[in-house]
Amino acid sequence: MHLKQIEINTKTKTDLIDITPDIDKIIRESKIKNGICFLFTPHTTGGLTLNENADPSVRKDILMELNKNVPFEDGYHHTEGNAAAHIKTTLVGSSQILFIESGKLVLGTWQGIFFCEFDGPRRRKILVKISET
Repeated sequence: MHLKQIEINTKTKTDLIDITPDIDKIIRESKIKNGICFLFTPHTTGGLTLNENADPSVRKDILMELNKNVPFEDGYHHTEGNAAAHIKTTLVGSSQILFIESGKLVLGTWQGIFFCEFDGPRRRKILVKISET
Protein backbone atom coordinates (compact mmCIF):
# COMPACT_ATOMS: atom_id res chain seq x y z
CA MET A 1 0.00 0.00 0.00
CA HIS A 2 1.15 3.50 -0.78
CA LEU A 3 0.44 6.27 1.74
CA LYS A 4 0.69 9.87 0.59
CA GLN A 5 -0.38 13.16 2.06
CA ILE A 6 -1.85 16.23 0.41
CA GLU A 7 -1.57 19.55 2.22
CA ILE A 8 -3.73 22.52 1.37
CA ASN A 9 -4.09 26.01 2.74
CA THR A 10 -7.72 27.01 2.86
CA LYS A 11 -8.49 30.67 2.39
CA THR A 12 -12.02 31.21 3.71
CA LYS A 13 -14.18 30.14 6.65
CA THR A 14 -16.13 27.66 4.52
CA ASP A 15 -15.20 26.24 1.15
CA LEU A 16 -15.33 23.12 -1.01
CA ILE A 17 -11.93 22.67 -2.63
CA ASP A 18 -11.55 20.34 -5.60
CA ILE A 19 -8.72 17.90 -4.80
CA THR A 20 -9.46 15.53 -7.69
CA PRO A 21 -6.34 16.53 -9.67
CA ASP A 22 -4.16 15.90 -6.60
CA ILE A 23 -5.63 12.41 -6.14
CA ASP A 24 -5.28 11.66 -9.87
CA LYS A 25 -1.60 12.60 -9.71
CA ILE A 26 -0.95 10.32 -6.73
CA ILE A 27 -2.65 7.42 -8.54
CA ARG A 28 -0.62 8.01 -11.71
CA GLU A 29 2.62 8.15 -9.72
CA SER A 30 1.74 4.92 -7.89
CA LYS A 31 1.48 3.09 -11.23
CA ILE A 32 -1.28 0.95 -9.71
CA LYS A 33 -3.71 -0.11 -12.42
CA ASN A 34 -6.51 -1.69 -10.37
CA GLY A 35 -7.15 -1.05 -6.72
CA ILE A 36 -8.78 1.01 -4.06
CA CYS A 37 -8.06 4.58 -3.01
CA PHE A 38 -8.79 5.41 0.62
CA LEU A 39 -9.06 9.09 1.53
CA PHE A 40 -9.09 10.38 5.10
CA THR A 41 -8.76 13.81 6.64
CA PRO A 42 -7.73 13.88 10.31
CA HIS A 43 -9.64 17.04 11.17
CA THR A 44 -12.79 17.51 13.23
CA THR A 45 -13.82 20.67 11.39
CA GLY A 46 -13.14 19.63 7.79
CA GLY A 47 -14.46 16.75 5.72
CA LEU A 48 -14.47 15.01 2.34
CA THR A 49 -17.28 14.65 -0.15
CA LEU A 50 -17.96 13.64 -3.75
CA ASN A 51 -20.16 15.85 -5.86
CA GLU A 52 -20.49 17.69 -9.13
CA ASN A 53 -17.37 19.54 -10.20
CA ALA A 54 -18.57 20.87 -13.58
CA ASP A 55 -20.63 23.79 -12.26
CA PRO A 56 -19.08 25.78 -9.36
CA SER A 57 -22.53 27.02 -8.31
CA VAL A 58 -23.22 23.52 -6.92
CA ARG A 59 -20.47 24.07 -4.33
CA LYS A 60 -21.97 27.42 -3.39
CA ASP A 61 -25.41 25.83 -3.03
CA ILE A 62 -24.08 23.02 -0.82
CA LEU A 63 -22.35 25.49 1.49
CA MET A 64 -25.39 27.78 1.51
CA GLU A 65 -27.68 24.96 2.63
CA LEU A 66 -25.23 23.58 5.19
CA ASN A 67 -24.83 27.08 6.65
CA LYS A 68 -28.62 27.55 6.66
CA ASN A 69 -29.25 24.21 8.39
CA VAL A 70 -26.29 24.44 10.75
CA PRO A 71 -25.79 28.18 11.40
CA PHE A 72 -22.53 29.51 12.85
CA GLU A 73 -24.34 30.93 15.88
CA ASP A 74 -27.13 28.91 17.45
CA GLY A 75 -26.61 28.80 21.21
CA TYR A 76 -24.08 25.94 21.06
CA HIS A 77 -22.49 24.65 24.26
CA HIS A 78 -19.03 24.18 22.70
CA THR A 79 -17.10 27.28 23.81
CA GLU A 80 -14.45 27.44 21.04
CA GLY A 81 -16.93 29.06 18.67
CA ASN A 82 -16.70 26.38 15.98
CA ALA A 83 -19.47 23.98 17.01
CA ALA A 84 -21.19 24.42 13.64
CA ALA A 85 -18.01 23.25 11.89
CA HIS A 86 -17.92 20.08 14.01
CA ILE A 87 -21.57 19.35 13.20
CA LYS A 88 -21.07 19.92 9.45
CA THR A 89 -18.06 17.59 9.47
CA THR A 90 -20.17 14.92 11.15
CA LEU A 91 -22.82 15.30 8.44
CA VAL A 92 -20.34 15.24 5.54
CA GLY A 93 -17.84 12.71 6.92
CA SER A 94 -14.07 12.47 7.06
CA SER A 95 -13.35 9.73 4.54
CA GLN A 96 -14.08 8.35 1.08
CA ILE A 97 -13.33 5.02 -0.62
CA LEU A 98 -12.91 5.02 -4.39
CA PHE A 99 -12.12 2.40 -7.00
CA ILE A 100 -9.17 2.53 -9.40
CA GLU A 101 -9.55 0.81 -12.77
CA SER A 102 -7.02 0.95 -15.60
CA GLY A 103 -4.93 3.41 -13.60
CA LYS A 104 -7.76 5.92 -13.13
CA LEU A 105 -10.31 6.82 -10.49
CA VAL A 106 -13.78 5.46 -11.14
CA LEU A 107 -15.96 8.56 -10.89
CA GLY A 108 -19.23 9.57 -12.46
CA THR A 109 -19.09 11.92 -15.43
CA TRP A 110 -19.56 15.05 -13.32
CA GLN A 111 -18.09 13.88 -10.01
CA GLY A 112 -15.14 15.40 -8.24
CA ILE A 113 -13.56 14.97 -4.81
CA PHE A 114 -13.76 17.92 -2.47
CA PHE A 115 -12.14 18.87 0.80
CA CYS A 116 -14.81 20.63 2.84
CA GLU A 117 -13.52 23.49 4.95
CA PHE A 118 -15.87 24.47 7.75
CA ASP A 119 -13.53 26.39 10.09
CA GLY A 120 -10.94 28.14 7.97
CA PRO A 121 -8.71 29.51 6.93
CA ARG A 122 -6.35 26.73 8.01
CA ARG A 123 -3.60 24.41 6.83
CA ARG A 124 -5.22 21.01 6.18
CA LYS A 125 -4.09 17.56 5.18
CA ILE A 126 -5.68 14.66 3.39
CA LEU A 127 -4.20 11.18 3.68
CA VAL A 128 -4.33 9.01 0.58
CA LYS A 129 -3.75 5.26 0.77
CA ILE A 130 -3.78 3.19 -2.39
CA SER A 131 -4.11 -0.57 -2.32
CA GLU A 132 -3.66 -2.81 -5.35
CA THR A 133 -6.30 -5.47 -5.94
